[in-house]
Amino acid sequence: MNPIMGELSGCETLIMKVIWDAKEDIAVQELIRELAIRFDKNYARTTVVTFLSKMAEKGYVSTYRIGKASYVHAEKSEDEYKSRLLKEQTNFWFGGKPSRLVAALCESQEMPKDEIEKIKELLDVDE
Repeated sequence: MNPIMGELSGCETLIMKVIWDAKEDIAVQELIRELAIRFDKNYARTTVVTFLSKMAEKGYVSTYRIGKASYVHAEKSEDEYKSRLLKEQTNFWFGGKPSRLVAALCESQEMPKDEIEKIKELLDVDE
């Protein structure tokens, strides 16, 4: 496991995003179509099946068949993955300090006032 990459390769991350966005189990053929439409990835079925096999070994997905169609089920939630990935990245890049992460986020892009206000509200915690 590579903790900096969150265990998923770039291609696997795209596949998981399509699976998570589907909100329910997705047919492999639909997954292949969505990868082409959304990410301009024209993978062969065998390539996607290979990725899915590796992702199943990592515990991210399971697959099953109904008739001739194969389906993919997400075993880990997107929120669970994002939370773990954010923690790992904060530890690696920002010395485990969320304040440094927020500062870098604010400095790296122009932030609209409404987003600044939302961040302030989140930080204004009654102690």
